[in-house]
Amino acid sequence: MLAHIVFSTKNRVDLIAPEIEEGLYAYIHGIAENNGSKLIVGGGTANHIHLLVSLPKKIDVPDLIGDIKRDSSVWVKEQSTKYSDFYWQKGYGAFSIGQTQVGKISNYIKTQKEHHQTHNFESEYRAWLNEYEIEYDEKYVWD
Repeated sequence: MLAHIVFSTKNRVDLIAPEIEEGLYAYIHGIAENNGSKLIVGGGTANHIHLLVSLPKKIDVPDLIGDIKRDSSVWVKEQSTKYSDFYWQKGYGAFSIGQTQVGKISNYIKTQKEHHQTHNFESEYRAWLNEYEIEYDEKYVWD
């Protein structure tokens, strides 16, 4: 299964600094590998990330995302005391995609910084929920 996973920092605070970004995605790659998954591409901005992941049959999406969020949060905090307040939001979005969409989604993830010069995270996330026809209540989406 291929999944496009999206989640933000708690309250969408800009905490993913350029100096830790490359290391963060490398660390997430290792977490995915340890779970028998493959991180195809990861990218985002200072307040959220997108991951395109290939998942094996033996792991549930919530378990993988839980491991990624928990372990990467610890890793970020270990980088410097200035990240001591780093947390991921409670929720996440996980959207299944087909093999024919890999190129499009990969490019979308790689160009997040450019994309977010004109679109904020909240409008982007709503668009994904609407595209996948997921019913939602705003009071439960943002934490």
